[in-house]
Amino acid sequence: MYTVQPKKLLIMNILDILKKYTDADHRLSQKDICDILKNEYSMSVDRKSVKRNLMNLIDFGFDIEYSESIRMIKNRNTTGSETEDESYILSDFYLNREFSDSELRLLIDGLLFSKHIPYSQCKKLISKLEGLSNIYFRSRVKHIATFPQDTTDNKQLFYNIEIIDEAITKKRKIAFKYLEYGTDKNMHIKKRPDGSVRTYIINPYQMSAKEGKYYLICNYDKYDDISNYRIDRICDIELLDEPAKPFESLTWSDGAPLDLHTYMTEHIYMYSSTNTRVKFRITKPMISDVIDIFGKNVQFSDETETHVIVSANVNEMAMEQFAKSYAPDVVVLEPTELVDKMKKWLEKAWEIYKNI
Repeated sequence: MYTVQPKKLLIMNILDILKKYTDADHRLSQKDICDILKNEYSMSVDRKSVKRNLMNLIDFGFDIEYSESIRMIKNRNTTGSETEDESYILSDFYLNREFSDSELRLLIDGLLFSKHIPYSQCKKLISKLEGLSNIYFRSRVKHIATFPQDTTDNKQLFYNIEIIDEAITKKRKIAFKYLEYGTDKNMHIKKRPDGSVRTYIINPYQMSAKEGKYYLICNYDKYDDISNYRIDRICDIELLDEPAKPFESLTWSDGAPLDLHTYMTEHIYMYSSTNTRVKFRITKPMISDVIDIFGKNVQFSDETETHVIVSANVNEMAMEQFAKSYAPDVVVLEPTELVDKMKKWLEKAWEIYKNI
């Protein structure tokens, strides 16, 4: 036996039907809604009740679209003569959604490709995103079944984010321990050379994502520069009562607030070292890669048929790693100190490889 639902739930059930069954490609008539109410909600209502509640939902601010057509109805008046009156027929109802299917797929794919969100939490997030669409979208999202188990070994990622967000908002310091992998392929708390556990006390300024990893941009309290820590490797986090050191007070900041866009552009591998103006030569097929990595603020000069010179403001350690990764297609020209570093690295690498 079905439980007959009270009429007070009618408007909520109609909204539920619109959420579940409609979009711009799947529309419902008033009769369709009546049928679903009867078959799935055990509610027998007429079209007038459905129409009235649909109009109420629109009045309440729900973005419901519909089509309107005119039908001529013959009526017989008191004298016995016939007249034709216009009747407006409303049909093809659907709910406009905050996210399109393509936008939801983009968000879901972003979660699927993130290696640093635990599987169980990722599945819950995807389920919530799927709930923002209808049955037709959910039936197409099948790739969750191939999602790998446990993409990160730290299950408290979201707790870390909450505490860090609170600390940034309240301008307070945090303390935590940091994890690193051992040869057993498990995460272990980082220790000092003497074997004691190291506790980090830092001043948090911003969180940012880079290549699927979440970073905390902060100042290690003992020093006057900027550090970056992987949020998924933080454990035993604690919000402290002590006020955080203002970012503008750091020598590194030059008294200016943190410009996150500039910082992320200059720190392509999230290394914590000084920024410098670099000049390097690349092969022309590398141009797209350079713009993808460094952004459009780079400057090109001395272009030939095969090469072009690039100038950019970038983190020195990041530039060193970039040049190593893309050698010989990338050749550092300035500054001299970085050129010397690259020469020494190449000489050392050659000494190792020539005897293999």
